[in-house]
Amino acid sequence: MADRTGIPRPTDSELAILNVLWERGPSTVREVNEALSESGYTTVLKMLQIMTDKGLVVRDETERAHVYAAAISEQRTQRQLLADLMDRAFGGSPAKLVMQALSGRKATAGDLNAIRELLDRLEGEGK
Repeated sequence: MADRTGIPRPTDSELAILNVLWERGPSTVREVNEALSESGYTTVLKMLQIMTDKGLVVRDETERAHVYAAAISEQRTQRQLLADLMDRAFGGSPAKLVMQALSGRKATAGDLNAIRELLDRLEGEGK
């Protein structure tokens, strides 16, 4: 399923592969498979082929072992998933999403400071 921008929403398995690619950078099937450890090589290969067709990853075929890279940044994917969750579960309300997120788990002092800084910046932009 794609979002409003036409970017497909990754499945949980696809997101696990994307996390490896975001962390490691461009990688071969074998490298992705080793990082995941619970998946089989052929499963990872098939998933990467599907993800290439969906536009989630790009494949470099210049070397003998094909190298895959994420086609979309981690931040963009996170924003897409968050926007989808906000629309589906929180009626499109950022306040409801944030309130639930902060009440569900204890935030660290660093997290709270980062949130305050973001709120201050957003308030400053609104003036």
